[in-house]
Amino acid sequence: MRADAFLAAADALPVADLDSLVARGGLVVVAPHPDDESLGCGGLIAAARAAGRDVCLVVVSDGCGSHTHSRLYPPDKLRTLREAETLRAVAILGLAADSVTFLRLPDAHVPSAGPEAEAAAHAVVQAATACEAGAVFVTWRHDPHCDHKASAAIVGLARPLMPKVAVYEYPVWGWTLPPETEVGPAPDGLRLDVSAYRAAKARAVAAHESQTTDLIADDPTGFRLEPAMIDRLCGPYERFVRIPA
Repeated sequence: MRADAFLAAADALPVADLDSLVARGGLVVVAPHPDDESLGCGGLIAAARAAGRDVCLVVVSDGCGSHTHSRLYPPDKLRTLREAETLRAVAILGLAADSVTFLRLPDAHVPSAGPEAEAAAHAVVQAATACEAGAVFVTWRHDPHCDHKASAAIVGLARPLMPKVAVYEYPVWGWTLPPETEVGPAPDGLRLDVSAYRAAKARAVAAHESQTTDLIADDPTGFRLEPAMIDRLCGPYERFVRIPA
């Protein structure tokens, strides 16, 4: 299926409530970078916490690839900043700092296989065990970013160790794919109505100031989320593609 048709179908998935999406227990969100959790699953996290569900967040990369030419924010300082932004963002969504794990793998070089990927997979399993997860959510395997693909692969490595846990993927950068890109069969999954949490999600995204403002002003090549992308991901629904076992 072409990417444009796949994403259009994802926009038309059946609307479900949280109980239909995650039938039991808590849930794990796997974010390739600090901010992906808010962009792709901010409403899900807020809804789960409002319902008293346990949520664990696993942030895979250190986020140091967003501003590689900044002298004011060298890698260690940038990593510290981005982790602090993440903790502020998820607090807005109702998630405590002790529910967040930072794996600190190298931004733009997250491995899909090998010892580091296996260790990351075990961290996902540990998070799923800690919150008695009924589901794990990770970025879409066809998202056009190497770390998003790698994070999906890491969850694939973890899956045999958590056979009763459902797996869903959420597109973040998928809408930037060339429309003719082949991405496999039509999506199966659900849309979650997050309209009650849109304001909180928008505040969570905005908490990632290094990615949404000119906070880091000394790197003209630095990354910044486009308002159109934020608007695209902060609508009334979040889309989750079910991945068969």
